[in-house]
Amino acid sequence: MATRHHARMAVVSLLYAYDLGNKSIADYTDEILEDKKIRNKQKEFALELFRGVMENLEAVDAAIVKHLKDWDFERLGSVERATLRLGAYEIMHSELDSAVVINEAIEVSKAFGTEQSPKFINGVLDAISKDK
Repeated sequence: MATRHHARMAVVSLLYAYDLGNKSIADYTDEILEDKKIRNKQKEFALELFRGVMENLEAVDAAIVKHLKDWDFERLGSVERATLRLGAYEIMHSELDSAVVINEAIEVSKAFGTEQSPKFINGVLDAISKDK
């Protein structure tokens, strides 16, 4: 059975595909989530997160850019950008404690990102959480 962590990993995958130019990925979310065995409440959760990020992409990206130190947003890796987008969205729009959101983003970055990703993700999302 899928967990919220699995749902978040699937959302990062969807955001990653979008970032790589697959702008029609939203048309296939149901099939992709089903393929990843994300069902029922976790599917609803994943869809809510994905749609929320997409609907608030400009504000989410602005929050990320505001806290990038010595980094250009366009130079970020697609995995890091996708993970930051999900984390920033959850910090800005959910009732979850920021520490929980940041921890989840760090775990996702460990699975998908580089060795330096967790520290970078932590720093940016922590700064965003302080603006909340």
